Amino acid sequence: MTILDKIIADKKVEVDLRKKLFPVHYWEKSPLFESDTYSITSSLQSSTSGIIAEHKRRSPSKQNINSSLSLIDVAKGYEAAGVSGMSVLTDGKYFGGSLEDLTLARATTKLPLLRKEFIIDEYQLLEAKAHGADLILLIAAVLSRKEIEMLSAFAQSLGLEVLLEVHSLEEIEKSIMPSLDLLGVNNRNLKTFEVDLNTSRKLAEMIPSDFVKVSESGISTTESIKDLKNYGYQGFLIGENFMKTDDPGKSAVEFIKTIDYEA
Repeated sequence: MTILDKIIADKKVEVDLRKKLFPVHYWEKSPLFESDTYSITSSLQSSTSGIIAEHKRRSPSKQNINSSLSLIDVAKGYEAAGVSGMSVLTDGKYFGGSLEDLTLARATTKLPLLRKEFIIDEYQLLEAKAHGADLILLIAAVLSRKEIEMLSAFAQSLGLEVLLEVHSLEEIEKSIMPSLDLLGVNNRNLKTFEVDLNTSRKLAEMIPSDFVKVSESGISTTESIKDLKNYGYQGFLIGENFMKTDDPGKSAVEFIKTIDYEA
């Protein structure tokens, strides 16, 4: 059983439990449930850097990245840096996150917020909306085409944008559909957790121009951003490179300054 298999198995148990503890109507009564959302698609299309900065305390591959920082400080720092959006990990067991992190980020910033999670059930989309998310992540590697279609359509009906994550041509081919907004190529193999930016380069031309292209994981230099822009990428999800520092916001400022300077 791979790490990904273990995560999904645990996620199914977690979601079933949360359904019993918090029925759907509980989330539908949330003050944030009817709130307007911020479009990360628009934000990326008007950005010179395209950075989606992530809040991530730990991961299965790196264990502790940085658990001592205040999420409020991180969110304020990212917004001040001028990033295009913020990704918030909400998985607790493997990444040290929570839905409360998402709510706290929403109360702190007007950046478009991504609920970074292993989505397997429509229930999680209701949670995302109720906690202030603007877009959600779907991972092609753990979902069938029918599941992607159902989850993406439901997300859009809630006013949420959809970022679909792929790792191969096969996943692109099974996933392309109108109910997606952004297509992300994860450079990290979710089975081995090894990172290779060539994954983004190889798959770029396979992604239809209808979708905003996002490159995820392993991006640590402005040279990588510059290179990937040549392949049509407009979004760049960066977490560990900022979070491993004492001041992620300041790190993002310096990173983006370099991109703008080189541009």
